[in-house]
Amino acid sequence: MLPSSAHPDEPEESAPGPGSGVPDDDEERELDWLALPESVRDRIATLAAAALGKLPPDDVPRQLRPVARFAPAKRARVGGNALLTGLKDSPRFRTAVLEWLREHRHDALDPNAGDSVASAAAAVLLGESSASSRVRLVAKHAEETTLRAERDAALARVRKLETELASVRDELRQARAEAEQARSEREAELDKLRGRLREQGVALRQARDAADEAKAEAARAGADRAGEIERLTAQLERERQRAAAERARAERAVAEAEVARQSAREARDADEVRLGLLLDTLGGAVDGLRRELSVGVTRRSPADTVRGASAGRRTGDRVSDAETLDRLLALPKAHVVVDGYNVTKTGYPELTLAEQRRRLIGQLAALHARTHAEVTVVFDGAGVTSIPAANPRGVRVLFSDPGVLADDVIRELVASEPPGRPLIVVTSDQAVVTSVRAGGAHAVPSAVLLARLGRV
Repeated sequence: MLPSSAHPDEPEESAPGPGSGVPDDDEERELDWLALPESVRDRIATLAAAALGKLPPDDVPRQLRPVARFAPAKRARVGGNALLTGLKDSPRFRTAVLEWLREHRHDALDPNAGDSVASAAAAVLLGESSASSRVRLVAKHAEETTLRAERDAALARVRKLETELASVRDELRQARAEAEQARSEREAELDKLRGRLREQGVALRQARDAADEAKAEAARAGADRAGEIERLTAQLERERQRAAAERARAERAVAEAEVARQSAREARDADEVRLGLLLDTLGGAVDGLRRELSVGVTRRSPADTVRGASAGRRTGDRVSDAETLDRLLALPKAHVVVDGYNVTKTGYPELTLAEQRRRLIGQLAALHARTHAEVTVVFDGAGVTSIPAANPRGVRVLFSDPGVLADDVIRELVASEPPGRPLIVVTSDQAVVTSVRAGGAHAVPSAVLLARLGRV
């Protein structure tokens, strides 16, 4: 290897002799490194790439230093031409590569290796006089290999074409047989059509004869029908005149009935006016009497004045089946209050909260359409980012305010209702059940309502 003080891109002061493994100028002119067979070029580039990363920077030409930073496989693939050019143009780089190969890959520099490509690459790197002949031998083998591959491909195409030709011939024979069969069938069909045409010609002649006879018969019958038509026309005219007279009498009767109805209506209106005036007079007299006696309007009954007893407040029932729920829903002015999430998490907890709300509200709208009961559904407002602007007709949707539980909203709804109104609260929360029953509401478990909604 060259001393480290020498410039890597400058040629050595004296070229090594033949025994050093570096070719002289005459041998250099005999080979075109970039025109070597591809297999030989790849072999030399791979060996040079393996050595490039291990050489001192002073032994590496400047143009190859970027390539030295690549992985060995990428050096050979991307910088192959640069490596060959460096080996050809820089004796110092070539000598460094040979020394590295002798030390680490001595088998790669055997010109007598069994592999023709390896031996040709070794001969080129060592500058052997047999390098040209070895390269030509590799090129010849590569060309023969290519020719054999092309010949095999051509033979395969020929065999394929022969197979296709035989198939086409078979198809042609089959097509000819089918055409012959079709021709025979068409001739038979043509004979049948000719026979039918002869039969239809005979039938046509017979039909023409029958038509002539029918025309003659029609002419004879026409004369007879003319007298009959005249007689029927005279009779029809008489019937028409009789019907016109009957219609005139009916119109007069309708007009007389309408006059009678109008008279009756006017008389009834007059009676209603007189009766209304009488009732107004009586009402005024009653109001004057109340004012005179200072008697106010009261809704109390005598039983309400009894002392020492109290009516108490009735506790609501627990509803355990859908049939009882149907009877409650059929009561006039019934109001259904639904604990929203308690029902949805019982029936379809796998859905998101928004989908649970949407599904329950849709089912409650269908329930309202069937029963006409007032329906209010209450959801916890915590975590709800967007409240729907519109809801189905007949369903009131409420969300509790921040810091307020939906259970408390349900209790307030029960407390706000007047005593005696049928009030139904749907929830499985026992604390809510206890409080709303104390307020007179009927408690319905969520499962019972879900069973009822399944039939809507």
